[in-house]
Amino acid sequence: MTKPIKSGDSPANILCKSCGLCCSGHLFAWVRLNAPELDPAQSLGLNVIRNDPRQRGFTQPCPLWDGVCAVYTSPHYPRSCKTYKCNVLRQLLDEAISLPEALSVIQETLSLIREIEPLLPASKAISFRERLITHKEELEAGGKEHTASEHEFLRLTEALLTCYEDRFGVDDFIDYEK
Repeated sequence: MTKPIKSGDSPANILCKSCGLCCSGHLFAWVRLNAPELDPAQSLGLNVIRNDPRQRGFTQPCPLWDGVCAVYTSPHYPRSCKTYKCNVLRQLLDEAISLPEALSVIQETLSLIREIEPLLPASKAISFRERLITHKEELEAGGKEHTASEHEFLRLTEALLTCYEDRFGVDDFIDYEK
């Protein structure tokens, strides 16, 4: 998921290169785009959603993410990507936490994701976030007794969603606290 860190990278670049959760489909199912960004985003190779003006954007995981963003320096780099800063990054930039503390949050989150992934059923959805929420909602609406594996999935999912909200500021598929 991550690329090697270059010496001289800023703490923010080190953190983002160690994470990528905002690009990989783990935090978000899709990313919002403004209408003028749709064609340029599609020309970059993003899977653009156009059918509903309230949900214009591109799907996650981003096909241009391979440990680093392949279009970070492009003039068509999406505004949402350019302006997004998770709470971990904000705290690091504000010097409220150190780089080792921020990296520890990322590693704990990735570890939790690795525990959950094998508990997810096969799905046509490619976004981890979408598969996670869909399976969680199906289990909660099922009205039957859950297996031990299902209980474990629900417990871990609740911990991950709490982590997303508390540590990253993400409380929905696409929105985050500003």
